[in-house]
Amino acid sequence: MSETPDNAVHSVDSVPADEAVRDSVRAVRAYVDQHRSAFLDGLAEWLRIPSVSGQPDRAGDVRRSAEWLAATLTETGFTTVEIWETAGAPAVFAEWPSDDPDAPTVLVYGHHDVQPAAREDGWHTDPFEPTVVDGRMYARGAADDKGQVLFHTLGVRAHLAVTGRTAPAVHLKLLVEGEEESGSPHFRALTEEHANRLAADVVIVSDTGMWSETTPTVCTGMRGVADCEIDLFGPGQDIHSGSFGGAVPNPATVAGRIVAALHDADERVAIPGFYDGVTELSDAERALIAELPFDESAWLATARSHGTLGEAGYSTLERVWARPTAEVNGIGGGYQGPGGKTIVPASAHLKLSFRLVAGQDPERIETAVRAWLAGLVPAGIRHEIVFGAPTRPCLTPLDHPALKAVAGAMSRAFDGAKIRYTREGGSGPAADLQDVLGAPVLFLGISVPSDGWHAPNEKIELDLLMKGVETTAHLWGDLPAALRGTER
Repeated sequence: MSETPDNAVHSVDSVPADEAVRDSVRAVRAYVDQHRSAFLDGLAEWLRIPSVSGQPDRAGDVRRSAEWLAATLTETGFTTVEIWETAGAPAVFAEWPSDDPDAPTVLVYGHHDVQPAAREDGWHTDPFEPTVVDGRMYARGAADDKGQVLFHTLGVRAHLAVTGRTAPAVHLKLLVEGEEESGSPHFRALTEEHANRLAADVVIVSDTGMWSETTPTVCTGMRGVADCEIDLFGPGQDIHSGSFGGAVPNPATVAGRIVAALHDADERVAIPGFYDGVTELSDAERALIAELPFDESAWLATARSHGTLGEAGYSTLERVWARPTAEVNGIGGGYQGPGGKTIVPASAHLKLSFRLVAGQDPERIETAVRAWLAGLVPAGIRHEIVFGAPTRPCLTPLDHPALKAVAGAMSRAFDGAKIRYTREGGSGPAADLQDVLGAPVLFLGISVPSDGWHAPNEKIELDLLMKGVETTAHLWGDLPAALRGTER
């Protein structure tokens, strides 16, 4: 899911290091260290299942992955574990009620499907045979997202062992879908169908990452996305440009004009109403972004690009994480073969996508784009526009007490490190949970940019993975007090 490093918009200083906290940190770490080897063996077993949701011939493996997770969650101690069917791949739901009836309810989201992978893509090892080298486990799904789902199983066990509880301090639920890497086409319907079962005070998404190994961060929001395909039709067939050119409309020319009209001279999206409702960055947030150790030249190298360009008045990080965009994903029409062919083409085609930020509504964006397009297409050209299923943006308020609890738990896991709050430039189904359940969404991930999501040689840093385990072990004990508005 995460496409780039996250953008810091706030931070929390290290937690007080009193003796009780130090004892808790030591006890959690000792338990995690004791069970680390068995935990990693289990993760490797799960990673050997090639649960590629985008390949129909892997449907059986995706189901096998769901069954493996369901069995593991049952063994962990979850009192309810179910495989939920969809029109596509199965999801896994699990629940472990607290013995405190007044405890808050937390829903953890992740996914068990993975991207395609093959040795010939550039992998150094078999992508579905986990290999540990220099403290890193290489395998498809190690970071995205099986490793980050599974750390919750050891985390809750550590929480129970250290506190002496027989049930978590929160009502703990998990929803692990099987189609995230295929665009989550049935996830919204699944959440609506089971909204009562999924009801929660807070949603924790463990399908994200941190700024770097040395800068732990908590993400507070993701952009949404809307995309469309535009078809433009002119003559009934390709026609001679000498006989008819200049006297009839050319759909390829119209396509070019549409693309040129997307942005103004300041690289702002020029569609009327596009920025309506956008939640602007505060001066304080912009100042904190500017404090990040951001190396633009290194970022450009990662982007395989030679210069930056974007909305005037904003930094590169602000553009990627906190501003909406319009992108041309594809354009075509007319003759594309070798040599010339002097025609007026019969048709042309465009693919556009729009990244959306908090305050923007995908339905309003679709209406605005349709109206804008209709005003650009001349007489004699017929057009069709089809939108895909949108993903809404989500943003957690920086003053939410659960966010402070997540940052505090992570700080203890990272030995008192300062935790920064971040945003994510990419998009995901987390906003559906926020929209359907009406609960704030927070992000807890320990993956780093070098983990190579969706790329050859995907890996997870094992020491960081254990930090994720420790964070959840602390978090479940912290959240009840935090949500009641008191300190632990």
